Amino acid sequence: MLPPLTHIPAHLLTLLDYEQQAQQHLPASYWSYLQSGAMNEISLQENQTQFNAWRILPRMLNNLRNGHTALTLFGQHYPHPIFLAPIGHQALFHQQAEQATALAAEVMQSNMVLSTFTNTPLQHFKQDNPFKWFQLYWQGDRDKSLALVKEAEAHNYKAIVVTVDAPHKGIRDTERHANFQLPANMPHPHTKPYLIAEHLTPEEHPVFDGLMQFAPTWSDIAWLTQNTSLPVVLKGILHPEDAQLAIQHGVAGLIVSNHGGRVLDTTLPALHALQQIRHAVPDDFPLLYDGGIRRGSDVFKALALGATAIFIGRPYIYGLASAGALGVAHVIRTLKEEFEITMALAGTATLQDISSSHICLLR
Repeated sequence: MLPPLTHIPAHLLTLLDYEQQAQQHLPASYWSYLQSGAMNEISLQENQTQFNAWRILPRMLNNLRNGHTALTLFGQHYPHPIFLAPIGHQALFHQQAEQATALAAEVMQSNMVLSTFTNTPLQHFKQDNPFKWFQLYWQGDRDKSLALVKEAEAHNYKAIVVTVDAPHKGIRDTERHANFQLPANMPHPHTKPYLIAEHLTPEEHPVFDGLMQFAPTWSDIAWLTQNTSLPVVLKGILHPEDAQLAIQHGVAGLIVSNHGGRVLDTTLPALHALQQIRHAVPDDFPLLYDGGIRRGSDVFKALALGATAIFIGRPYIYGLASAGALGVAHVIRTLKEEFEITMALAGTATLQDISSSHICLLR
């Protein structure tokens, strides 16, 4: 196992290069944890292969002067639409953990979403860094959940992302075969273990009356939107009717995602869900996309199908494992440059110019 790099070698040119590099810096069980998907890993694979069916239809001779990749979301300006998805336990991948990710995100002005399962307390990040949101796993009741949200408000986080698609851990065979276990002494300052078994009666089911009882419901989401000054975004929505319900319950935006294929296998690929949801919600309703982005052309296709911005997950962890903050920043820059060139060659000067007319489905 190699130590993290102190500089970026010439051969690290793509996100795939970083994936191959990162494996050399991690124990085998940690690598299995990072790479694993649920059950047969069909959703995991489809998240990447789904982009192959779409082809770009470039437009020629457009005037692209003064082009840019900027957007405004929830009243805040972002110079590009490449954000960092919430990933917990980042101390597995680098000694500086989320601190390294946050530094890279701030330097690259890429919005980072801090996981509830962070190893670094949310108050330990720079107060004046505007590129940070907080991801909330529902804490089993409203008071505990709101307490975390109020901490995020106090420390200048700009939005609350509630993950709704993982109330129970998925069955990840690759991870189990590798006998992955979180280190016993790993700190998780914002989570407390649920002592479920102690409270179940013989008549109660360990799944439906166990972890699932701690999951939020629509009434909890409505209550949360009314008790925070921050926009609430739901992560893990795939069904268009759930998207419409989210709007009715005061949600400000959605992250269309199947959790990286890690929770429920054979779910609808997120790119297909994005198209259906875009048709079901108002044109100006923010839809963020998460799942399988590996090239700048993937970013372009997601935006053409209705995404407002996109998230990457595993790719920036590849950068973190390879070279800490420097690696994360280089991954973001690499993807951003690919996206900018894709935009220019497709004849689009701004994000607003990218539409479904620039892609077609290859049959």
